[in-house]
Amino acid sequence: MIDYRVFSLRFLKVWERNLVTYRRIWKVNFITPLLEPLLYILAFGLGFSGMIGDVKYAGLVLDYTRFMAPALIATAVMWNAFFETTYASFVRMYYQKTFDGMLATPLSLEEIILAEIVWSATKAVGAAAIMMTVLGFLGFVAFPSGLMLLPVALLGGLALGAIGMFFTGITPTIDMFNLPIFLFITPMFLFSGTFFPVSNLPVWAQPMALAFPLYHLVEMTRCFALGASDTHPLLSGLYLLLFFLVFGALALRAMRRRLIT
Repeated sequence: MIDYRVFSLRFLKVWERNLVTYRRIWKVNFITPLLEPLLYILAFGLGFSGMIGDVKYAGLVLDYTRFMAPALIATAVMWNAFFETTYASFVRMYYQKTFDGMLATPLSLEEIILAEIVWSATKAVGAAAIMMTVLGFLGFVAFPSGLMLLPVALLGGLALGAIGMFFTGITPTIDMFNLPIFLFITPMFLFSGTFFPVSNLPVWAQPMALAFPLYHLVEMTRCFALGASDTHPLLSGLYLLLFFLVFGALALRAMRRRLIT
């Protein structure tokens, strides 16, 4: 069981430390979310749209580029949050021994792990904000409803950052992150309604797609970018919140087993 009394606002100090470090390299990290939507729009929009034609989604008939564009924001949230709490957190924990140094202070392990997850969500929001601006300029995000993509990105970042932290707690070496990426992230990236509606999948495969957190994140981004979705945004939001709470608790248990016991 988790003793919630060990949590305090001290976790913000860890978050601040990550922010100070990130400020040294933010220009390099700024390029990816700025150019990624343009590359996807050019590659998939111009390349596939002529082959696929219109897409029927949530009672609407959309050209393929408009259907696909909001999902780019959701996938950016996934990549930023997951990679931050896997590779980046593993480096801080194992190679730099940053976690060991923090544990020598009044910080609790729970506060450190919470800060790592919140920081990953913060990076996800930053990437989503950049991509939202680019896609909005191109006419693929409606405003002012599109501004809701920022809290959606925060919630999605917390959920996906939590599962990344869980994998960090159980992955013995940094090279073995290839396994969760191949077995979990890649199928989720491909089959969560990002590039085609989930209704196009065989009936037996649809429940598995609906279980992916990215599916619900994609649905929420489409809801606020396009004004339509197959799943009610409240249900998707509750699912992401539950996903964060469950895997946040599992991540804390795994990290405590790895670092303390």
